[in-house]
Amino acid sequence: MIATDSLADWLGARTDAQLVKLLQLRPDLAVPLPASMSVLAVRAQQRASVLRAADELDTLEFAVIEALVANEDARTIGTTLTPLTRATLHAQLKDRVTKTAVTAALTRLLDRALVWQTGDDLHVTPSAVEALPWPLGATTALPDALTEPEVTTALTQASPAERALLDKLATTGPRGRTRDAAPGTPADRPVQRLLAARLLHRIDDETVELPVTVGQLLRGEPVTDPHALAPPKPALTKNAPAEVNAVGAGEVGELLRDCADLLDALGKLPAPALRAGGLGVRELRRLAKQTGIDEQRTGLLLELLTAAKLVEKGLPEPAPDLDSTDDFWAPTPAADAWLDAPPATRWVLLAQAWLELDRMPWMIGLRDAADKPIAALSAELRIPHAVRDRHAVLGLLAEFPSGTALTPADIGKLLAWRMPRRRRHFRLDAVTATLAEAATVGLLGRGALDSAARALLHGAGSGVAEAEMATALPEPVDHVLVQADLTVIAPGPLVPELRGRIALVADVESAGAATVYRVGDASVRRALDAGMTAAELHALFANHSRTPVPQSLTYLIDDVARRHGQLRAGMAQSFLRSDDPALLAQVLAAPVAETLALRAIAPTVAIALAPLGELLDQLRAAGFAPAGEDSGGAIVDLRPRGARIAVRPLARKPYRPTPPSDEQLALLVTELRAGERAAGARSSRSVRADGTRTGTAATLALLQLAARVGRPVNIGYVDAQGVATQRVVEPLRVGNGQLDAIDPVTGATRHFTLHRIASVALLD
Repeated sequence: MIATDSLADWLGARTDAQLVKLLQLRPDLAVPLPASMSVLAVRAQQRASVLRAADELDTLEFAVIEALVANEDARTIGTTLTPLTRATLHAQLKDRVTKTAVTAALTRLLDRALVWQTGDDLHVTPSAVEALPWPLGATTALPDALTEPEVTTALTQASPAERALLDKLATTGPRGRTRDAAPGTPADRPVQRLLAARLLHRIDDETVELPVTVGQLLRGEPVTDPHALAPPKPALTKNAPAEVNAVGAGEVGELLRDCADLLDALGKLPAPALRAGGLGVRELRRLAKQTGIDEQRTGLLLELLTAAKLVEKGLPEPAPDLDSTDDFWAPTPAADAWLDAPPATRWVLLAQAWLELDRMPWMIGLRDAADKPIAALSAELRIPHAVRDRHAVLGLLAEFPSGTALTPADIGKLLAWRMPRRRRHFRLDAVTATLAEAATVGLLGRGALDSAARALLHGAGSGVAEAEMATALPEPVDHVLVQADLTVIAPGPLVPELRGRIALVADVESAGAATVYRVGDASVRRALDAGMTAAELHALFANHSRTPVPQSLTYLIDDVARRHGQLRAGMAQSFLRSDDPALLAQVLAAPVAETLALRAIAPTVAIALAPLGELLDQLRAAGFAPAGEDSGGAIVDLRPRGARIAVRPLARKPYRPTPPSDEQLALLVTELRAGERAAGARSSRSVRADGTRTGTAATLALLQLAARVGRPVNIGYVDAQGVATQRVVEPLRVGNGQLDAIDPVTGATRHFTLHRIASVALLD
């Protein structure tokens, strides 16, 4: 209680700006609004809140906490030690870190109320010892374990049996029980050999422990040294910003082209969804083979398109299988508008979707706990800390000048020093995969952030990022190069109109900075089917080719056009037949024939574009008596039946709380001050409302008395959300079911509903 009281007093002495910063750094302390500084102090020392706040602490800040905890423990057991002050703390750490760095670390801990002061003495919250990412004393005791290079060398010399034992401990837990740890065990046993090599530590005759450094290397985590109180200095690779932007723009071109191909493939044949959700391995391979994209990249692009709402799961129209009620993955209507948008606009949507994607696509194909491969678009890919880790990796790159690249190992080590409690999130494979995805999305070039990515990460807005990417992307060209082998080379991205027409008459053979198309019989026939004529195709190549059009292409177009359309096919939704040609002629001569667009194709057969039901209704209304028949000529019952459709529940979006604004936090601090003032006020006469008529009358009388004589009161008030608070106010008037009073802290007039006032006390 003494610690809580001193912390409450220290919090009460903080300025409003400092309290607002505390609530910004630890927003859980403000929900619900604490009634007093004592309540705030209790919350600030709760274990869950302390552990949550400690996730953002770096190695030096944990060293300060450890020094304070060790001092508090020594005083608890009776050792005659005085509390640590800033001066003594600086003296303890002066050999390993500068005084400025210690002061900055201590300031950050004070801002989070993990450390507070009484005079010159420093105190730490008791729960902080549980937040330490290493055993207590690790930062102060001299290291006796092997260094990272020594562990790496020793692991290469370990036998398969010894390595299997180490891998088991690294996966399941650092401690293991074995009889081989006892003295006198033959020296050639694996456990004894590992103990001799210092790859294991002996705890007792039946227990061994895996050293921290060994476990980190085996799991692929960055190795952390609690004694390194200064951040590691990574090796920087410098690149020209223009080169970085050019490489990033090249990746964007590939990204947009592959996404368009995937949308086209899914539009032609939607992929069935697994019953457990996600996309099956067979369908993923089918899409990869159809588009010419490797499977891992296909999975990533599908995750991007789904996150951008360009692909969704449902029953598309028209449905691939009319008898099926299963879901399919297919493009959404938004995909059409996206395909028609400028390249930079299309990229921004995908880049923002990836930055805010709470999934890790690089895990597609890995094995889950049941040793089954993780499917694309499945729920197993959702990782709560994915967005936070992704922003941590890219945010670190954004701290360095433009064109600067870091290796994944250096990024992992630096982030592990900054956030040692989260060091397992920055394993080498995780950081490498994150950087690879960022390069695929077009945020990186040569391992460095491009200008458009920096605009997104720095919060400049999608418009600025779009402008940066539009500048980096090559200008569209309006010409092609036609070769004698019937290939058409686009020396860059084509203008939209020309791109669409070339894609209609030619097939992509290879994509890249320069796209190669090939013209063939099928592609020319496709263009003719779309309504283009042979003359238009000749004009297309003559007007847009910078090279002479070869005769082989001219002959190909003319030959396909000569054979095209000799056999015609049309559409008809219903037909009308009669064994009496005169009756059919009478129908064709009636006004209803024009309404139904009836056309005779034989003396006894006519076709119509109208549906069969409408055809029957119109003919019956005109005085005829037709009957419906099936494909075998039998009369069928065509009475209309009600439509049926399965109702699908709307998918609930994941809840993401919006952090409060500075103005809202300032208001919370004002309310907290009012509650603290009310808690410390001395009261004389008081009334507690009990819901009865007598209690209500007594409350009303006491408030009216306070308003007449100008006495402040301490009221207990329950707001509309059910939160009870105490506050001191100066009543002005009572009436119309409410109390009008002045808040002495802000000087503003407040209005309180009378039936929500739980208690009233006159203040001396």
